[in-house]
Amino acid sequence: MKRLGAEHGVSIGLSAAIVSVAEERPRVLVVQRASDQKSGETIDALPFGPFDPLHHRTLEIGLRTWVGEQTSLDLGYAEQLYTFGDRGRHLLKPGEKHRVVSVGYLALTRGEPKTPATQWRDWYRFFPWEDWRDARPRVIDEIIAPALKAFAKSAGKGESAEARRDRARICFGLDGLAWDEEKVLDRYELLYEAGLVQEAVRDGRIENSALAAQLGAPMMFDHRRILSTAIARLRGKMKYRPVVFELMPPTFTLLELQRSVEAISGVRLHKQNFRRLVEDQGLVEGTGRTSTSARGRPAELFRFRRDVLRERPAPGFRLGVRTRS
Repeated sequence: MKRLGAEHGVSIGLSAAIVSVAEERPRVLVVQRASDQKSGETIDALPFGPFDPLHHRTLEIGLRTWVGEQTSLDLGYAEQLYTFGDRGRHLLKPGEKHRVVSVGYLALTRGEPKTPATQWRDWYRFFPWEDWRDARPRVIDEIIAPALKAFAKSAGKGESAEARRDRARICFGLDGLAWDEEKVLDRYELLYEAGLVQEAVRDGRIENSALAAQLGAPMMFDHRRILSTAIARLRGKMKYRPVVFELMPPTFTLLELQRSVEAISGVRLHKQNFRRLVEDQGLVEGTGRTSTSARGRPAELFRFRRDVLRERPAPGFRLGVRTRS
């Protein structure tokens, strides 16, 4: 990895949360890295590579270049998320003294990687409390809520304890509060601070936690934090930008479009209200053809209507059309 400002001991890398949707599953591309050289155990990581200032005019060009080289993927939409540079985010190797700063990206694709070194993972594998499509996840009431209650209690009776209780209620929709699907990062950060995810154990915040193994698969370094940032950004962006169409094939049925929006947002939507929303926003247009799916009756095929980008300042999917949880 190229070193920028070597006199200050800083290296610049690029981490990519590359997202796709298939069969109603929101997927993120991962590579497997050795987490323990002795045991040979591996752990999922987001693809990451160097920024070479001599060959990459911009950070995004650098990202697209090495992603293309490593995966043969042609990325569609891509945007910078955040610069992740907290001390301790990167575990140094013996003799390694420089600090790694990573610029995180959200990238969308319809393609498939052409390398055995990468694979798709359902992103709810890492965040099981985020998928409300079937029902309120049991893990919230059975594990998370009691553990966060204990976390708040451990702060005593002052303002700190009250602040912890408020964060738990707001983040996880406790005590009758509404669930906000965009607070993905806030929820992960709270669980990390409470020592309830395996990264907190690995980073030395707590000695061990029997609950951590039940709260999602860990990732290398702070990659689960980067991924939670990407999910939150995509869920929010989808409401006022038609980015979901970067994940759709050229033609699709309205049900396929609805299922993709639901997969990303993690909530079920009311069918008729969703279709009315799509029509009112002018997001799609009919192709005059029908699907040839073997499941059920043929359905009309639609495509994204690109003229909407010139007609509306903020075309997107408002999730007020959801069904009750």
